[in-house]
Amino acid sequence: MQDDISGWSDWSQNFDGIEEISSPSELHGLLTGIVCVTEAPTRDEWLQILSTLNIPKMDDDALALLTEEGEDVAHALNDDELDYLPMLPDDEHFLVERVQALADWCAGVVLGFGLASGHLRNDEQELIEHLQDVAAVEFDESDNDEEGEMSYQELFEFVRLIPVSLSVGRKKVPVNESSLLQHFQAKLKNAPQLDNENVVEMFTPHRPS
Repeated sequence: MQDDISGWSDWSQNFDGIEEISSPSELHGLLTGIVCVTEAPTRDEWLQILSTLNIPKMDDDALALLTEEGEDVAHALNDDELDYLPMLPDDEHFLVERVQALADWCAGVVLGFGLASGHLRNDEQELIEHLQDVAAVEFDESDNDEEGEMSYQELFEFVRLIPVSLSVGRKKVPVNESSLLQHFQAKLKNAPQLDNENVVEMFTPHRPS
C-alpha cells in the first residue's frame, strides 16, 4: 500500500486515537502550520507544545517520529521542488475517510499557524480562508462516485501547497520566541496563563454542527 511509502501507516499507528485531536492528519496539519512560522521543534520543544495543547505525553518512538517529520516538513516547505505532501490515507481507503482526513489536515494547518502567531502578509488571509472552507467540507453519500473522487483530487491539489505559500520568504523564528509556549512558560513561572483565546478563535475553522 502507498500508506507504507508515504509514512501514513506509522503515523496512524502512533497518533490514532488521541482524543485531543480529530485524527493523525490534523496533527500533521498542526505540525505543518507551526513550521510555516517557526524552526522545526526539537523533541523537548514538542513535549512542551503537546503539554500546552493538553495532549497526553507520547512515548519515545512517537516523539521521534514527530520530531523527524517536523524536520522533513520544514525542508519540504522550503524546497524548490514543491514536493510537500499532507499526511493522508491513500486511495485504498474509502473516499469518506480521505475527505475527512483532508478536512482535518486543513483545520490543523490553520490552528498551528495561528498558535505560532504567524502574521498574515498580503493576500494570506484568502489562503487561510481557503483552508477553513475545506476544513468545513462535509461528505455526502451521493459524493461516493467517480465525480466525488475527482472533486477530492481537485481539493487536494488546491490546498496542498498553501503551506508552501505561507512559509516561503518568511523568517523562521525559534520555537521559544514564538507564542507557542507562552502557556507553558507561564506555568513554569507560576504566573497567570496568557490568554490566546482570540488567536485560537481567529484561526479555528467553524465547522457545521
